[in-house]
Amino acid sequence: MEIIQVIDKKTIEAFHELPLRIYKDDQNWVPPLRIMIEDIFNRRKNAGFMNGDARRWLVKDDKRIIGRIAAFYDRSKIEEGKEQVGNIGFFECFDHFEASILLFDTARDWLKSEGFTAMDGPVNFGENFFNWGLLVDGFEPQGFGMQYNPTYYRQLFNEYGFQTYYKQFTYHLDITSPDLPERFWKIAAWVAKKKDFQYKSFSFKEQDRCIADFITIYQQAWDKHSNYKSIDPNDLKTLIRDSKMVLEEEFIWYVYYKDEPIAFFMMIPDLNQILKHFKSGKLNLYNIIKLIYLKRKKTMTRCRVLVMGVIPKFQGAGIESGIFWQMRQVMLNKPWYKEMELSWVGDFNPKMIALFNSVGSKYAKTHETLRYLFDRSKPFERLPIIEE
Repeated sequence: MEIIQVIDKKTIEAFHELPLRIYKDDQNWVPPLRIMIEDIFNRRKNAGFMNGDARRWLVKDDKRIIGRIAAFYDRSKIEEGKEQVGNIGFFECFDHFEASILLFDTARDWLKSEGFTAMDGPVNFGENFFNWGLLVDGFEPQGFGMQYNPTYYRQLFNEYGFQTYYKQFTYHLDITSPDLPERFWKIAAWVAKKKDFQYKSFSFKEQDRCIADFITIYQQAWDKHSNYKSIDPNDLKTLIRDSKMVLEEEFIWYVYYKDEPIAFFMMIPDLNQILKHFKSGKLNLYNIIKLIYLKRKKTMTRCRVLVMGVIPKFQGAGIESGIFWQMRQVMLNKPWYKEMELSWVGDFNPKMIALFNSVGSKYAKTHETLRYLFDRSKPFERLPIIEE
């Protein structure tokens, strides 16, 4: 077998063609947009390269590409005094143990040469909204940006020595269900109308302000947890730019208390319900026209909740309930949307898991973020639970 670095048009094409062969008989898999993947590895478009780097490789057996992997790091997101962790992602491989070993070894050796002591994966070179985690339960069509993989990937990772760092749970909420908990929604309606609290939706015209408010909320809501990673405003601008064709301003909400930003919620339509009609993930002129047509036909009936957060001062005040109430009103006014996918929440966040259960959502699937320690004699520790 031979390792080949992805460095030119030919190897980039092979990088994207491999999954088409692996999943050719799997009806659950939806080809991701190639342009979004390539933007991740574009130094001009991914702010992660300002303090980091990335490499991609293919593994070739005889004349056939049978596997791929990427390794990357962003030093600005590494906590001082903690494990020096690099990352791997975009792993795809046929059920071939030796090929997977060669890919993992190559990524490990490069990260080790850059000074790292461990690697997490499969994750994204960017925010954890997309391309994050190994699917281990719930092998069904995934929401836009959510990872899908064959069942045997778990064995390939486990046999190499990866261990579960934390689990990621996804819930589905059927907005049309008559069985939604009435008491929760009554309380939510009351919270949503409390004095001095304002609920405002996102505006493309004011996106700089909206991004600044989001970062303010995110930093306060998460900076005390070891899973916290700072967000670059350029990453959010890229997300908005890449998703503008399908974003709904009313699916992104802010909560203010006397003009102070205190909470944030972001949901996007499930673009995978359209992308499944594309065969290759290429966004050519024909597919752009097809995307616009299918959007107008109300093909997307599900939304995916990407992130929500409340600053500590207002946690426990029911703000999350008020946000869900606002979102339910929006979706009831857009009756072609039937379902919200709440993805994802980590097993380290019991408060959010409790909230998802309280709104009447149902567990749907589990992904796992895995860690591999380069020093195999070192004791492994999972990500700690967020304290109440």
